[in-house]
Amino acid sequence: MSDTHLHDLSKLRINRSEQAETKKTSGGRTVVWTLSIAAVVIIAAMFFFFRGAISSATEVETYNVTAISPAQANAVLTASGYVVAQRQAAVASKGTGRLVYLGVEEGDQVTEGQILARLEDNDMRAALAQARAAVNYERANLSNAQAELADATTNYERMKKLVAEQMVRQSDFDIAEARYKRAAATVQAMEASIGVAQAAANTAEIGVENTNIRAPFAGTVLTKNADIGEIVAPFGASSTSRAAVVSIADMTSLEVEADVSESNIERIKPDQPCEIVLDAYQDTRYPGAVSKIVPTADRAKATVLTKIKFLERDARVLPEMSAKVTFLNSEATTSMTTGAKKIVVPPSAIVTRGEVKAVFVIRDESAVETPIEVGNAFGNSLEVLRGLNVGERVVLNPPADMTTGTKVKQKVK
Repeated sequence: MSDTHLHDLSKLRINRSEQAETKKTSGGRTVVWTLSIAAVVIIAAMFFFFRGAISSATEVETYNVTAISPAQANAVLTASGYVVAQRQAAVASKGTGRLVYLGVEEGDQVTEGQILARLEDNDMRAALAQARAAVNYERANLSNAQAELADATTNYERMKKLVAEQMVRQSDFDIAEARYKRAAATVQAMEASIGVAQAAANTAEIGVENTNIRAPFAGTVLTKNADIGEIVAPFGASSTSRAAVVSIADMTSLEVEADVSESNIERIKPDQPCEIVLDAYQDTRYPGAVSKIVPTADRAKATVLTKIKFLERDARVLPEMSAKVTFLNSEATTSMTTGAKKIVVPPSAIVTRGEVKAVFVIRDESAVETPIEVGNAFGNSLEVLRGLNVGERVVLNPPADMTTGTKVKQKVK
């Protein structure tokens, strides 16, 4: 047999190693496909299971339990604003001078007419002394003129009798009469001069008084704008010097000024009860009332300025504090603006089980029937005396067949 024939026969041998490798690869692919199919089946089963569980949950509307004040139950409108003193003044001097005395600090209580500060007044006092001396000088001249008038009057009366009896010449009488009239005119001139001198003295006194900076009304010092040694001047001449020395406010005139939208202004009436809450003390509510609706609108903001006075106020209320005002129903009284906050729920959340009232509280996506004790009506809600806490969620309009354990989900609006 030839070598060529033997070579051809060798090609007919079975390669055992390749056959084993092929079997191994085929088996691995089978396992992978089997596991993949099993995973798909498991995922599909879980999907259908949870979809069935979700579809079995009852769709409900819920309400988050809150606590509101009596005023909030009677609220008509809310607005934001600031505390503003209706009687406030930046106190400046009436003249220009150096500040030599400042007797108040921020927060001091002052009375009407109290001297708050004083300017240097040496020149004013010198002018006053000169004016008073001029008055005394004119008074002395008046005394001399009055003495001259008295002597001239006596001589005139004597000469008048003598000329009537023709015991003196007419020319002597004429001289006596002229002297009398001249003395009388001198007295009148001296009296007028005294008036002029006195007016000058009064002006000098006013000049001295103008160096005293007094409080125009009783109030509290808000700011101090100058210190001793600085030059102060009236507002009109204060381009290079201090103007207002201090600013004061009458704390009894504090009111909240709030902007109310034009579209809502018809809901606001004079003397309408309000509740005022300062951002600084949000747990304190101050009763108030509408004191004034300013009869003009702000074109840029489309609002109307409304002023709300405090019916009750404490020392913590300060000017320029931000505040929120709740306008109440006209039927609301002052007592409705006070009192602790109450937990409330809508009547639609309450169900009656015999003589017991209850609500369904949502816990872990399940409804739990919870007995409650109901109090008075608060606006459109009912007060809950016990059984609920702020922040819990309750079911609104629960179905008649709802029981504890019923699965619920939030209804999509």
